[in-house]
Amino acid sequence: MLTNEELWKAVLGEMETSLSRANFITWFKNTTIVAKDKGTILVSVPNGFIKEWLENKFNKKILQSIRILNPEIREVKYSIGKPKIDLNKQDFSKIIFEKEFEDKNDAPLDADIDKLTNLNKRYSFDSFVVGSNNELAYAACIAVTKNLGKLYNPLFLHGGVGLGKTHLLQAVGNKISEHRERRVLYVPAERFSANIVDAIRNKSIEDLKTQYSHLDLLIIDDVQFFAGKEKMQEITFSTFNELYGKNKQIVFSSDRPPRAIPAIEERLRSRFEGGMIADVGVPDFETRLAILKQKLVSKNIELEGDVLAYIATHMQKNVRELEGALNRVIAFSQVYNKIPDLKETKNILTTYLNAPYRKTSPQVILKAVADFYNISASDLLKRSRKKEVVKPRQVAMFLLRDETKLSFPEIGQKLGGRDHSTVIHACEKIRNESAVDEPLKQELILIKERVYNSFDK
Repeated sequence: MLTNEELWKAVLGEMETSLSRANFITWFKNTTIVAKDKGTILVSVPNGFIKEWLENKFNKKILQSIRILNPEIREVKYSIGKPKIDLNKQDFSKIIFEKEFEDKNDAPLDADIDKLTNLNKRYSFDSFVVGSNNELAYAACIAVTKNLGKLYNPLFLHGGVGLGKTHLLQAVGNKISEHRERRVLYVPAERFSANIVDAIRNKSIEDLKTQYSHLDLLIIDDVQFFAGKEKMQEITFSTFNELYGKNKQIVFSSDRPPRAIPAIEERLRSRFEGGMIADVGVPDFETRLAILKQKLVSKNIELEGDVLAYIATHMQKNVRELEGALNRVIAFSQVYNKIPDLKETKNILTTYLNAPYRKTSPQVILKAVADFYNISASDLLKRSRKKEVVKPRQVAMFLLRDETKLSFPEIGQKLGGRDHSTVIHACEKIRNESAVDEPLKQELILIKERVYNSFDK
C-alpha cells in the first residue's frame, strides 16, 4: 500500500500532465495528504480560495486518480492550514489546524525549476520525441540555439494544447543557459501580465522594461493571452524592439498562428510574423508510440507491445492525454504489483476513451466560440455586420450543425432568429474554406478542444 506522500505524488503527477505549468503551481503548490481514515482522504491546502477551487473544479479528477491507486477511498476532504498534531493517531474530528501557512517565498513544487530563468531542466532536446508533426519546429529551435539572435528572430511556435510547445521553448532556454554568461528568461504570458500589473501598481514599469531589455533570450509562452490587453502589448512591442535592435533572441508560442489571434495590434502582429513561424501538430501513431516508449524508460517499467499500441491508437489528441493514460496504467501496475495485459488496460482507460464522445450543448459551443474570438456570447445573437462578429457567428453556426446535429432552422433560432438559408450559407462557407485555409482549420480544432475540455470542469 502506498504511503500518503507517495499517493499524493502520483496524483500531482497526473494533474500536472493536464494543466499548464502556471495553473498547476497556482492550485497545487503546498498541498498534501495529511490523513486517511475510513475511506476518506484529508488534503491540507494553503488557503480558502484554493480549497474552494479544488472542491469545485478538480475534486472529481483528484478522486478518480486516488481510487485508481486505492479503490477503498470514497471521499476527499480539504482543510486549510498545517496540522499541529500527529494525524495518524487522531481521528478527523480532533484535528486542529494552524491558520493559513502559504509562503510566497517557498520554493516551487518542482525542484528542477531554476529560480533565475524559470526553466525546468527536465525539458531538453534529448528528451523530446521528433516526428512528422513537429520536425520543422524542432529544427528551427535547434537552429536558434546555434545562431542566437541572428536566425529566425523572432521564432514563433504555434499549436494546440499539450503538443510539446513548452517543451521545445524550454529546451531552447536550457541549451542557451549552458553558457553561464547568457541571460535567459522563460515567462508564461499570464505571469508576464501579472508582472506588469505589479509594476504599474508599484510605479516601477520602467524598471521592469529595463530588466527585460538586458536579456540575451526572452521566451514568452501562450501569447494568445495578450488579446485585448493593451498595456501588455505595448510593453511587449517596446521590449521586442529593444532586444531585436541588439540582436538578442525572442521566442514566442501560442495556441494559434499570429493572424488568428484576436484583438492584437497590427504592429505587434507584424513583429510576430517577422521571423520564423512553425507549427507543432498532433503526433502520428509512430510518434505517439515513440513517446510512450521514452516515457517508460524514465518510469522504470516495461509494458507489452500490444498495450502500448492500444494506448497510442486511442489517445490521439495530444501528448498530455497520452501521458495521462500511461500514468493510469502505471498506477495500476504499482498498486497491484503486476503488469496489466491488454484486457486490463482497456478497462483502466474506459473513462478516458468515453469522455470525448459525451454530448455537448449549444450553450457550451457558443461560449467556446465567443471566448476564442474574444467577444461576448450575446454578440453572436446581434444583427451586427462587423467582420469581427460575422466570422465568429458563421463558425458558431457551422459547429452547432457539426457537433449537435440541430436543424438549420433550429440553429437560426438559437442565433437571434435568423433565416435557415443564412445558416446554410454559413455552414457551407466555413466547411469549404476550412478545407483550403489552414489557419481556419486550426481555429476549428482549437474551439472544439475548448468544448470537449469543458466536460471535465
